[in-house]
Amino acid sequence: MSLQACAELVERGDRDRFLATMAAPPAARAVLFPLYAFNLEVARAPWVASEPMIAEMRLQFWRDVVEEIGQGATPRAHEVVQPLADAVRGADAGLLDALIAARRWDVYRDAFEDAAHFERYIDATSGNLAWVAARALGAEATAEAPLRDMAHAAGVASLLRAVPELEARGRVPLLDGRPEGVRALADRALARLKRGKAGQGAIAKPARPAVFAFWRAEAALKAARAEPARVAGGTLDESEFARRGRLLRVSLTGRV
Repeated sequence: MSLQACAELVERGDRDRFLATMAAPPAARAVLFPLYAFNLEVARAPWVASEPMIAEMRLQFWRDVVEEIGQGATPRAHEVVQPLADAVRGADAGLLDALIAARRWDVYRDAFEDAAHFERYIDATSGNLAWVAARALGAEATAEAPLRDMAHAAGVASLLRAVPELEARGRVPLLDGRPEGVRALADRALARLKRGKAGQGAIAKPARPAVFAFWRAEAALKAARAEPARVAGGTLDESEFARRGRLLRVSLTGRV
């Protein structure tokens, strides 16, 4: 029932990852749904309260949870916590804690300090989530670099798709929102995606469902590079037919 609750949370709040996980084998879903439900709970924590202190308290709850998982403590009563503890390695608790800590940026309205800060944010959120998922599914250390490259591209793509909503909420999501800045950001992300795709042969077959979540990254980044105005307009989405075809290809080949 807890795993089903995780799946339902992801279905309601993160449709892309839900579809990607449903394309994975059942054994992988038992890992991915709890992780993605955890990520959803953490990602929305800064937005569910107008008071920063309350948002910080919600994030601290999840930091306490992953600390307990790392220590091997009995999981607290929560529909996501038990399946998360069953799914991930205690040794990866630090990666999940860094993911939560990075989300503190979402609580406030400060812009990213510089390019390095932006890179750390994307790597801690998208990168750590993907790497923990892959490790839980059996990935070896040689898979980390290509996986993080692809996760970085997917994180940038997701952020670009979210720009209109983030700006409407008073946030400053981009270091350079000018067309040339958006194009350069998309270009860099596409370069990392290309590098990651070239190395994805290092990802063991059982761990490949961890890359399914990247299925929409390339199309969004290419659209942003070709027409940067589509970012501000919130029109980076491809057609439903194209989306379905892309996900089918990823699920059949195990490659982005």
